[in-house]
Amino acid sequence: MLQMHVYFKQTSALNRFILVFAISNAFSHSPETTMTIHPDFLPVRTPLSITLSVWNALFLREAVSRLATGRIAWLWLLAEPVLHISMMLFMFTVIRMRAVEGMTTEAWLIIGLVFFLMFKRVSTQVQNGLGANRALFTYRQVKPIDALLVRAALESFLTCLIAIIFWLGSFFFNILLYPADPLIVLMVFFGMGLMGLGYGLITSVAVELIPKMNTVLGIFSTALYLTSGVIFPISNIPQPYREWLLINPLLHGTEVARMGMSHFYHGMSGVAVSYLYSCAIVAIFLGLALHRRFEAKLTSL
Repeated sequence: MLQMHVYFKQTSALNRFILVFAISNAFSHSPETTMTIHPDFLPVRTPLSITLSVWNALFLREAVSRLATGRIAWLWLLAEPVLHISMMLFMFTVIRMRAVEGMTTEAWLIIGLVFFLMFKRVSTQVQNGLGANRALFTYRQVKPIDALLVRAALESFLTCLIAIIFWLGSFFFNILLYPADPLIVLMVFFGMGLMGLGYGLITSVAVELIPKMNTVLGIFSTALYLTSGVIFPISNIPQPYREWLLINPLLHGTEVARMGMSHFYHGMSGVAVSYLYSCAIVAIFLGLALHRRFEAKLTSL
Protein backbone atom coordinates (compact mmCIF):
# COMPACT_ATOMS: atom_id res chain seq x y z
CA MET A 1 0.00 0.00 0.00
CA LEU A 2 2.92 2.35 0.61
CA GLN A 3 4.05 1.74 -2.98
CA MET A 4 0.57 2.64 -4.22
CA HIS A 5 0.56 5.84 -2.15
CA VAL A 6 3.91 6.95 -3.59
CA TYR A 7 2.82 6.02 -7.11
CA PHE A 8 -0.43 7.98 -6.92
CA LYS A 9 1.40 11.07 -5.64
CA GLN A 10 3.66 10.98 -8.70
CA THR A 11 0.95 10.60 -11.36
CA SER A 12 -1.35 13.17 -12.89
CA ALA A 13 -4.99 13.56 -11.91
CA LEU A 14 -6.27 12.34 -15.28
CA ASN A 15 -3.98 9.32 -15.14
CA ARG A 16 -5.17 8.46 -11.63
CA PHE A 17 -8.81 8.83 -12.63
CA ILE A 18 -8.49 6.50 -15.62
CA LEU A 19 -6.53 3.93 -13.64
CA VAL A 20 -8.86 3.89 -10.60
CA PHE A 21 -12.02 3.84 -12.70
CA ALA A 22 -10.98 1.04 -15.01
CA ILE A 23 -9.30 -1.17 -12.42
CA SER A 24 -12.12 -0.71 -9.94
CA ASN A 25 -14.51 -1.66 -12.72
CA ALA A 26 -12.65 -4.93 -13.10
CA PHE A 27 -12.77 -5.44 -9.32
CA SER A 28 -16.42 -4.57 -8.90
CA HIS A 29 -17.48 -7.20 -11.42
CA SER A 30 -15.25 -9.93 -10.03
CA PRO A 31 -17.09 -12.55 -7.92
CA GLU A 32 -14.04 -12.86 -5.67
CA THR A 33 -14.03 -9.20 -4.65
CA THR A 34 -17.74 -8.33 -4.44
CA MET A 35 -18.65 -9.24 -0.87
CA THR A 36 -21.66 -7.06 -0.02
CA ILE A 37 -24.01 -8.09 -2.84
CA HIS A 38 -26.11 -11.23 -2.62
CA PRO A 39 -24.60 -14.00 -4.78
CA ASP A 40 -27.79 -14.37 -6.81
CA PHE A 41 -27.38 -10.83 -8.12
CA LEU A 42 -23.68 -11.02 -8.95
CA PRO A 43 -22.91 -10.67 -12.68
CA VAL A 44 -21.05 -13.66 -14.09
CA ARG A 45 -17.71 -12.71 -15.61
CA THR A 46 -15.23 -15.08 -17.14
CA PRO A 47 -11.47 -14.80 -16.54
CA LEU A 48 -11.16 -13.59 -20.14
CA SER A 49 -13.56 -10.68 -19.60
CA ILE A 50 -11.69 -9.65 -16.45
CA THR A 51 -8.36 -9.82 -18.33
CA LEU A 52 -9.76 -7.68 -21.15
CA SER A 53 -10.94 -5.09 -18.61
CA VAL A 54 -7.47 -4.98 -17.09
CA TRP A 55 -5.86 -4.63 -20.54
CA ASN A 56 -8.25 -1.80 -21.38
CA ALA A 57 -7.32 0.03 -18.16
CA LEU A 58 -3.59 -0.47 -18.74
CA PHE A 59 -3.87 0.64 -22.37
CA LEU A 60 -5.59 3.90 -21.38
CA ARG A 61 -3.02 4.49 -18.66
CA GLU A 62 -0.06 3.87 -20.98
CA ALA A 63 -1.56 6.06 -23.72
CA VAL A 64 -2.04 8.96 -21.32
CA SER A 65 1.46 8.47 -19.91
CA ARG A 66 3.09 8.46 -23.34
CA LEU A 67 1.12 11.29 -24.95
CA ALA A 68 0.04 13.61 -22.14
CA THR A 69 2.85 13.63 -19.57
CA GLY A 70 4.29 16.85 -21.02
CA ARG A 71 3.22 19.66 -23.29
CA ILE A 72 5.21 18.35 -26.26
CA ALA A 73 5.33 14.62 -25.45
CA TRP A 74 3.36 13.78 -28.60
CA LEU A 75 5.67 15.98 -30.70
CA TRP A 76 8.83 14.33 -29.39
CA LEU A 77 7.35 10.95 -30.26
CA LEU A 78 7.67 11.93 -33.93
CA ALA A 79 10.62 14.33 -33.68
CA GLU A 80 13.01 11.70 -32.30
CA PRO A 81 12.94 9.38 -35.35
CA VAL A 82 12.81 12.35 -37.73
CA LEU A 83 16.00 13.82 -36.26
CA HIS A 84 17.71 10.43 -36.32
CA ILE A 85 16.89 9.71 -39.94
CA SER A 86 17.70 13.30 -40.99
CA MET A 87 21.13 13.05 -39.39
CA MET A 88 21.88 9.77 -41.15
CA LEU A 89 20.67 11.15 -44.50
CA PHE A 90 22.92 14.18 -44.08
CA MET A 91 25.93 11.99 -43.35
CA PHE A 92 25.36 9.83 -46.41
CA THR A 93 24.78 12.90 -48.59
CA VAL A 94 28.06 14.44 -47.45
CA ILE A 95 30.03 11.35 -48.44
CA ARG A 96 28.17 11.41 -51.77
CA MET A 97 26.74 7.90 -51.68
CA ARG A 98 23.89 8.05 -54.18
CA ALA A 99 22.77 4.42 -54.43
CA VAL A 100 23.06 1.23 -52.39
CA GLU A 101 22.63 -2.12 -54.13
CA GLY A 102 20.25 -0.73 -56.76
CA MET A 103 18.24 1.51 -54.40
CA THR A 104 18.59 5.22 -53.71
CA THR A 105 20.40 6.01 -50.48
CA GLU A 106 17.45 7.95 -49.04
CA ALA A 107 14.99 5.08 -49.59
CA TRP A 108 17.53 2.51 -48.36
CA LEU A 109 18.11 4.40 -45.10
CA ILE A 110 14.48 5.23 -44.38
CA ILE A 111 13.35 1.63 -44.85
CA GLY A 112 16.08 0.22 -42.65
CA LEU A 113 15.64 2.78 -39.87
CA VAL A 114 11.84 2.65 -39.77
CA PHE A 115 11.72 -1.16 -39.65
CA PHE A 116 14.43 -1.31 -36.99
CA LEU A 117 12.51 1.38 -35.09
CA MET A 118 9.59 -1.03 -34.80
CA PHE A 119 11.79 -3.56 -33.02
CA LYS A 120 13.63 -0.99 -30.91
CA ARG A 121 10.64 0.91 -29.56
CA VAL A 122 8.62 -2.21 -28.72
CA SER A 123 11.54 -3.98 -27.05
CA THR A 124 12.51 -0.89 -25.00
CA GLN A 125 8.99 -0.29 -23.71
CA VAL A 126 8.49 -3.96 -22.82
CA GLN A 127 11.90 -4.17 -21.16
CA ASN A 128 11.12 -1.23 -18.85
CA GLY A 129 7.48 -2.16 -18.28
CA LEU A 130 7.85 -3.98 -14.96
CA GLY A 131 9.49 -1.09 -13.13
CA ALA A 132 7.02 1.43 -14.53
CA ASN A 133 3.97 -0.58 -13.43
CA ARG A 134 5.17 -2.23 -10.23
CA ALA A 135 2.64 -0.46 -8.01
CA LEU A 136 -0.21 -1.96 -10.03
CA PHE A 137 0.81 -5.50 -9.16
CA THR A 138 -0.85 -5.09 -5.74
CA TYR A 139 -4.11 -5.69 -7.61
CA ARG A 140 -4.69 -9.41 -7.99
CA GLN A 141 -6.17 -8.97 -11.44
CA VAL A 142 -3.04 -7.25 -12.79
CA LYS A 143 -0.23 -9.61 -13.72
CA PRO A 144 3.25 -8.49 -14.85
CA ILE A 145 2.70 -9.99 -18.29
CA ASP A 146 -0.48 -7.90 -18.73
CA ALA A 147 1.45 -4.64 -18.45
CA LEU A 148 4.09 -5.79 -20.92
CA LEU A 149 1.65 -7.05 -23.56
CA VAL A 150 -0.34 -3.81 -23.40
CA ARG A 151 2.86 -1.76 -23.69
CA ALA A 152 3.86 -3.75 -26.78
CA ALA A 153 0.44 -3.23 -28.38
CA LEU A 154 0.44 0.52 -27.73
CA GLU A 155 4.00 0.99 -28.99
CA SER A 156 3.27 -1.06 -32.12
CA PHE A 157 0.27 1.15 -32.84
CA LEU A 158 2.26 4.36 -32.35
CA THR A 159 5.11 3.08 -34.52
CA CYS A 160 2.66 2.20 -37.27
CA LEU A 161 1.43 5.81 -37.22
CA ILE A 162 5.03 7.05 -37.41
CA ALA A 163 5.75 4.74 -40.35
CA ILE A 164 2.67 6.02 -42.22
CA ILE A 165 3.74 9.63 -41.61
CA PHE A 166 7.23 8.88 -42.93
CA TRP A 167 5.78 7.13 -45.98
CA LEU A 168 3.50 10.07 -46.81
CA GLY A 169 6.18 12.65 -46.02
CA SER A 170 8.70 10.98 -48.32
CA PHE A 171 6.66 12.01 -51.37
CA PHE A 172 7.14 15.69 -50.51
CA PHE A 173 10.91 15.17 -50.82
CA ASN A 174 10.58 13.20 -54.06
CA ILE A 175 11.58 9.93 -52.37
CA LEU A 176 9.30 7.36 -53.98
CA LEU A 177 8.50 4.47 -51.67
CA TYR A 178 6.01 2.34 -53.57
CA PRO A 179 6.03 -1.22 -52.17
CA ALA A 180 6.73 -3.78 -54.87
CA ASP A 181 5.32 -6.52 -52.60
CA PRO A 182 3.05 -4.95 -49.94
CA LEU A 183 2.28 -8.29 -48.28
CA ILE A 184 5.96 -9.02 -47.64
CA VAL A 185 6.49 -5.49 -46.32
CA LEU A 186 3.61 -5.82 -43.85
CA MET A 187 4.75 -9.28 -42.78
CA VAL A 188 8.24 -8.02 -42.03
CA PHE A 189 6.95 -4.97 -40.16
CA PHE A 190 4.72 -7.13 -37.99
CA GLY A 191 7.54 -9.65 -37.52
CA MET A 192 9.91 -6.94 -36.27
CA GLY A 193 7.29 -6.00 -33.68
CA LEU A 194 6.97 -9.63 -32.57
CA MET A 195 10.75 -9.89 -32.33
CA GLY A 196 10.76 -6.76 -30.18
CA LEU A 197 8.10 -8.30 -27.94
CA GLY A 198 10.05 -11.52 -27.49
CA TYR A 199 13.33 -9.73 -26.86
CA GLY A 200 11.65 -7.36 -24.40
CA LEU A 201 9.99 -10.20 -22.46
CA ILE A 202 13.36 -11.87 -21.94
CA THR A 203 15.27 -8.72 -21.04
CA SER A 204 12.51 -7.47 -18.71
CA VAL A 205 13.17 -10.47 -16.48
CA ALA A 206 16.94 -10.08 -16.79
CA VAL A 207 17.03 -6.40 -15.75
CA GLU A 208 14.93 -7.14 -12.65
CA LEU A 209 16.89 -10.16 -11.44
CA ILE A 210 20.47 -9.38 -12.52
CA PRO A 211 22.20 -6.22 -11.21
CA LYS A 212 23.74 -3.85 -13.79
CA MET A 213 22.08 -5.78 -16.62
CA ASN A 214 20.89 -2.52 -18.18
CA THR A 215 24.49 -1.58 -19.00
CA VAL A 216 25.15 -4.91 -20.71
CA LEU A 217 21.92 -4.70 -22.68
CA GLY A 218 22.77 -1.17 -23.81
CA ILE A 219 26.01 -2.43 -25.34
CA PHE A 220 24.23 -5.40 -26.91
CA SER A 221 21.54 -3.12 -28.35
CA THR A 222 24.20 -1.01 -30.06
CA ALA A 223 25.73 -4.18 -31.51
CA LEU A 224 22.34 -5.21 -32.88
CA TYR A 225 21.92 -1.79 -34.47
CA LEU A 226 25.28 -1.99 -36.21
CA THR A 227 24.91 -5.59 -37.41
CA SER A 228 21.33 -5.38 -38.71
CA GLY A 229 22.18 -3.63 -41.98
CA VAL A 230 20.42 -0.45 -40.91
CA ILE A 231 23.05 2.24 -41.54
CA PHE A 232 25.65 0.55 -43.74
CA PRO A 233 25.49 -2.23 -46.37
CA ILE A 234 26.33 -5.67 -45.07
CA SER A 235 27.60 -6.57 -48.54
CA ASN A 236 30.70 -4.46 -47.79
CA ILE A 237 31.72 -6.86 -45.01
CA PRO A 238 34.12 -9.56 -46.22
CA GLN A 239 33.61 -13.28 -45.81
CA PRO A 240 33.36 -15.28 -43.58
CA TYR A 241 32.13 -12.51 -41.25
CA ARG A 242 29.21 -11.69 -43.53
CA GLU A 243 27.78 -15.19 -43.09
CA TRP A 244 28.12 -14.91 -39.32
CA LEU A 245 25.87 -11.84 -39.35
CA LEU A 246 23.03 -13.94 -40.77
CA ILE A 247 22.52 -15.26 -37.25
CA ASN A 248 20.93 -11.88 -36.47
CA PRO A 249 17.18 -12.14 -37.32
CA LEU A 250 16.88 -8.34 -37.57
CA LEU A 251 19.25 -8.39 -40.55
CA HIS A 252 16.83 -10.75 -42.29
CA GLY A 253 14.01 -8.33 -41.53
CA THR A 254 15.67 -5.20 -42.90
CA GLU A 255 16.96 -6.93 -46.04
CA VAL A 256 13.65 -8.62 -46.87
CA ALA A 257 11.83 -5.32 -46.24
CA ARG A 258 14.04 -3.55 -48.79
CA MET A 259 13.53 -6.33 -51.32
CA GLY A 260 9.79 -6.06 -50.74
CA MET A 261 9.91 -2.31 -51.37
CA SER A 262 11.88 -2.55 -54.64
CA HIS A 263 12.43 -5.32 -57.19
CA PHE A 264 15.68 -3.58 -58.17
CA TYR A 265 17.29 -4.00 -54.76
CA HIS A 266 20.01 -6.66 -54.66
CA GLY A 267 19.72 -8.02 -51.15
CA MET A 268 21.90 -10.54 -49.37
CA SER A 269 21.45 -14.16 -50.31
CA GLY A 270 20.17 -16.43 -47.57
CA VAL A 271 17.79 -13.96 -45.89
CA ALA A 272 14.22 -15.09 -45.24
CA VAL A 273 11.21 -13.72 -43.40
CA SER A 274 10.54 -17.23 -42.04
CA TYR A 275 13.76 -17.04 -40.01
CA LEU A 276 12.62 -13.74 -38.47
CA TYR A 277 9.30 -15.26 -37.41
CA SER A 278 10.94 -18.44 -36.10
CA CYS A 279 13.27 -16.42 -33.86
CA ALA A 280 10.39 -14.17 -32.74
CA ILE A 281 8.19 -17.14 -31.75
CA VAL A 282 11.04 -18.84 -29.86
CA ALA A 283 11.86 -15.57 -28.06
CA ILE A 284 8.21 -14.99 -27.09
CA PHE A 285 7.79 -18.49 -25.70
CA LEU A 286 11.09 -18.23 -23.82
CA GLY A 287 10.06 -14.85 -22.39
CA LEU A 288 6.65 -16.19 -21.32
CA ALA A 289 8.33 -19.19 -19.69
CA LEU A 290 10.68 -16.90 -17.74
CA HIS A 291 7.78 -14.78 -16.55
CA ARG A 292 5.90 -17.88 -15.49
CA ARG A 293 8.92 -19.20 -13.63
CA PHE A 294 9.84 -15.96 -11.81
CA GLU A 295 6.37 -14.39 -11.43
CA ALA A 296 6.53 -14.44 -7.62
CA LYS A 297 9.92 -12.70 -7.56
CA LEU A 298 8.92 -10.11 -10.16
CA THR A 299 5.86 -9.04 -8.17
CA SER A 300 7.63 -8.99 -4.79
CA LEU A 301 10.71 -6.93 -5.75
